Amino acid sequence: MKFVDDLYALYKNHLTGNEEDAFIIIEGILQDFSSNDINKMITDMSDRERNEMFSLFLYEKFRLKVAEEGVGQTKNKDDQGDIKYFH
Repeated sequence: MKFVDDLYALYKNHLTGNEEDAFIIIEGILQDFSSNDINKMITDMSDRERNEMFSLFLYEKFRLKVAEEGVGQTKNKDDQGDIKYFH
């Protein structure tokens, strides 16, 4: 995606390798975008890029939900009465 390539070229000498760098940069830039700007970028994406974007969004929301709610013992029991654990 050209926008990401241009953004990387602009900031590559300022990055520390910390994942938070990217988030801070993106969040700061998006604050200056209007809804129309964002919609145009999304419209200009290929189907593959939109799918990837939405998949990552859902993944992150799901990951946060799991971290928030916790994981461990389920209340589902199989026909043997054993408790299942999912990791």
